[in-house]
Amino acid sequence: MAPTRAQPALPLLLLALTAVLLPGPGGARTSVHPPEAILPRGGSIQVNCSASCATPLMLGLETQLPKVEVDSGDNWKLFELSDIQEDSSPICFSDCGHDQETALATITVYWFPEVQLAPLPPWHPVGDNLTLRCLVTGGAPRARLSAVLLRGEEELSPRRPVVGEPAEVTATLLAGRGDHGANFSCRTELDLRPQGLGLFQNTSAPRQLRTFVLPVTRPQLVAPERLEVGTLEPVDCSLDGLFPSLEAQVHLELGEQRLNSITTYHEDSVSAKATIQVTAEQEGIQLLRCVVRLANQTRATHSTVTVYDFPGPNLTLSEPEVSEGNLVTVSCEAHAGAVVTLSDAQPGPPSSQVKFLINASAEDDGRLFSCSAALEVARKVLYKNRTLELRVLYGPRLDERDCLGNWTWQEGSQKTLRCQAWGNPAPLLSCTRKTDGALLPIGVVSFVKRELDGTYLCRAVSSRGEVTREVFLKVLWDNQNNLVIIIVVIIAALVSTLVLAAYLYNRQRKIKKYKIQKALEGATMKLNTQATPP
Repeated sequence: MAPTRAQPALPLLLLALTAVLLPGPGGARTSVHPPEAILPRGGSIQVNCSASCATPLMLGLETQLPKVEVDSGDNWKLFELSDIQEDSSPICFSDCGHDQETALATITVYWFPEVQLAPLPPWHPVGDNLTLRCLVTGGAPRARLSAVLLRGEEELSPRRPVVGEPAEVTATLLAGRGDHGANFSCRTELDLRPQGLGLFQNTSAPRQLRTFVLPVTRPQLVAPERLEVGTLEPVDCSLDGLFPSLEAQVHLELGEQRLNSITTYHEDSVSAKATIQVTAEQEGIQLLRCVVRLANQTRATHSTVTVYDFPGPNLTLSEPEVSEGNLVTVSCEAHAGAVVTLSDAQPGPPSSQVKFLINASAEDDGRLFSCSAALEVARKVLYKNRTLELRVLYGPRLDERDCLGNWTWQEGSQKTLRCQAWGNPAPLLSCTRKTDGALLPIGVVSFVKRELDGTYLCRAVSSRGEVTREVFLKVLWDNQNNLVIIIVVIIAALVSTLVLAAYLYNRQRKIKKYKIQKALEGATMKLNTQATPP
């Protein structure tokens, strides 16, 4: 980076305004101008050598620097020194007939150093010390050169002199979260203000620091223990307490397969969700892994998943719809390794297939058969069920339990006439009065009339036959009620009379029998008395 100046500089060459005279033997003097000078490396300077005498025998400049005499007079010469790379002390000399005289000039060369901040680690843990190293190459004069380490524009240490080649200046700081993304650099300062030039600064290219926190705990993996072929199951993996969470990467793996996941970031946590769908080729125990990567470190966790194939049992009826009296085979079969249970089947040893025969009857119409398959997967027994309904075709049924044979209703009441025929297919039912063919209303009768009285013939008809049944409906009305009462009263009176007559008759018979018995007893006593001797 090109150097900068802290304040406006004076001209690069500062020449002495007065000559410095060096006394020689015999009182003669040789002078040099300028006696002191400072200039940038590779620069040029003109040096004037003069003698005190009018016509010196010798006059010149002794130096290892490239020089060219550019002008002269009786007692002076002007030399140009070029491509000055380092400090130098050229000597002017003269001979005025006596001993040789000299004068020493001092040339100081300045140049700006190369400054570089040593590379930072790609990531640095929060809470660990970080040592920054500033490398300074070259630069002069070193006595006026210092260096300082910076975070942004904040100075991390006092300015330190640059010593050695190359020189190294260090500073140590405790890395924190606030240092993440911060720029660090190194600045050198060449202070030539005492020479009237100014303060020159040179700053290295900045380097950005990335800090991180990654807990030692493992990610939390939420996944099923079992996965069925063809089904979809969610998987979730998360890790808390990391920084910066946006820099973390999470991926999920099932066996050799990397899962497509959606990553969600929070302030100090990260989570990934995926949906697993396995195939029959993956059947068995698979390893499910979750890996969280931050900085140059990883945290991983895993669990085992049992992949299984468990289709539902195959329940079949040899004939799902049969006529009454036919044989039906009920069969239940499951995937290998599963054990089936078939309703109504005789108990037997565990098997993946069970079957039995039934003789279909009307009572079997609508009968449900249930097949249950059980499979143990990863120490848990799983079940799958299937049911089938059997349809049995049979002729109409019209039993007393479904259609009563006698009804006695009061005129004007509300009744429900229940009469239902059974059969498969469902039969058509009609009830007509035998005398005139009038229809008997089946269902709710809102108002019972005497005209409904009579004997009816109910007929149930389907494609599989027909059946009939006589039913009797008696409707009671007021006149009938009075006649019934009179008859009941007459019968009651007759019964009472007969009972009274029977009672009186029986009583008289008992009295007469008693009198006869007494008379017999009296006669017997009399005969006994006469027979006794005096």
